Amino acid sequence: MARILIVEDEVRISSFVSKGLQAEGHTTTVAADGVTGLDYALTGDFDLVVLDINLPGKNGYEVLEEMRAVGSTLPVIVLTARDSVTDTVSALEGGADDYMAKPFKFAELLARVRLRLRQANGQAGPVEDVLEAGGVVLDLRARTATVGGREVVLSAREFKLAEIFLLNPGQVLSREQLLSHVWGYDFDPGSNVVDVYVGYLRKKFGAQAITTVRGMGYRFG
Repeated sequence: MARILIVEDEVRISSFVSKGLQAEGHTTTVAADGVTGLDYALTGDFDLVVLDINLPGKNGYEVLEEMRAVGSTLPVIVLTARDSVTDTVSALEGGADDYMAKPFKFAELLARVRLRLRQANGQAGPVEDVLEAGGVVLDLRARTATVGGREVVLSAREFKLAEIFLLNPGQVLSREQLLSHVWGYDFDPGSNVVDVYVGYLRKKFGAQAITTVRGMGYRFG
């Protein structure tokens, strides 16, 4: 798993991204301003940077420019509220490896993180095509699920929720982690949608597949 630097001054977004990446097994560090972010990025201790543009101290373009000026080849995914063609071109010409406009879905960010990490490591193809745990098998390419050899039909949300569980078998995942990973950081944190969808998966995977850990969240397997 990777060491990822998140340079973002909006606490809600940095927390959302950090918790989601940690749920995937990555180690994260958050910097809330451009000066600190640049200092961290140049330490050589990270595998990838998620970089906001509108930052105090130094903006994301300045951070990126200074990183590339000293020869840093660290993969950078730019996050910003700006989504004009000019901003996109500026980020990419400045040395960004990818660009995402806010608001965004964590699943899309995660896909881009995986892609950039694979490219940085000289790997081709998906890291994992099939996930298997507790008698459940998810084929990430075909988007199919089987339980004990029997295919079950999952909605897009159910599949994404199942994916995060199978990526973290035996680990307790909080409702907040599951909510941010599947529904996004702008979803109502007071919603019971996680509990509802866990119920859907239990009906399809078996009542014992997902355990409720009181006061903490849910554990698969």
